[in-house]
Amino acid sequence: MSETLQGKVAVVVGGSGGIGAATCHKLATAGATVIVGYRAGREKAEALVEDLPGAGHVALPVSVTDTASITTFHAGVLSRFGRADILVNAAGTTTPVPHKDLDGLTDAIIDEVFASNWRGVFATIRAFAPTLRASGQGVIINLSSIAAYKGFGSSIAYCGAKAALDSMTHTLALALSPEIRVLSVSPGMVATGFVPGRTEAEIAKAGAATPLGVVAQPEHVADTIYAAIAHMPLSTGIRIAVDAGRAL
Repeated sequence: MSETLQGKVAVVVGGSGGIGAATCHKLATAGATVIVGYRAGREKAEALVEDLPGAGHVALPVSVTDTASITTFHAGVLSRFGRADILVNAAGTTTPVPHKDLDGLTDAIIDEVFASNWRGVFATIRAFAPTLRASGQGVIINLSSIAAYKGFGSSIAYCGAKAALDSMTHTLALALSPEIRVLSVSPGMVATGFVPGRTEAEIAKAGAATPLGVVAQPEHVADTIYAAIAHMPLSTGIRIAVDAGRAL
């Protein structure tokens, strides 16, 4: 891969998770300087930084449900690099609740899911928007899900939060243009440990049932994120599915 992102500074929030880590590798391989934003697990995040190709990458703590933490994180990025060109919002949490179990979907779970998957993403974009606008060719990638429009997912709250995230992508693509592009990348089931309790057998079964018969890997999602950043200069406000056709 040519270094198509040489000179760019890429911020990956949730960078030490499965999809986040794969994205960090992909962007660093393309020449970007990467900031790995992590909520917990400093050693894991710093080990990832050491493993990335190129030089100058750093790991910085950030909790997307804490706006003060986001403000400190943004200031840390600016103090070290003076700019940011790419923002990937890959953080988020979920608690599985069967869709028919209405009583099981408590207010606390709903608030947590929306805080991490919607409010936290918005707060991060709000903090970084002036910096990305100054880049002139800023790109924001929001990690969404086909759960947003297919009605299956770890919980009704998760489906709703990702639908709201896609709406945000659409709205901010208008509000932040022309200096910043905003896109949603929407995986189906991915072979990571993101959903608590989901087994390898369940993931394999879901992959086999897709039209392409493939289990999505974190690298598939990272490849799509990279493509949206580097090779889709006239695309904004859209969602891009990475699901082997599962949503068909």
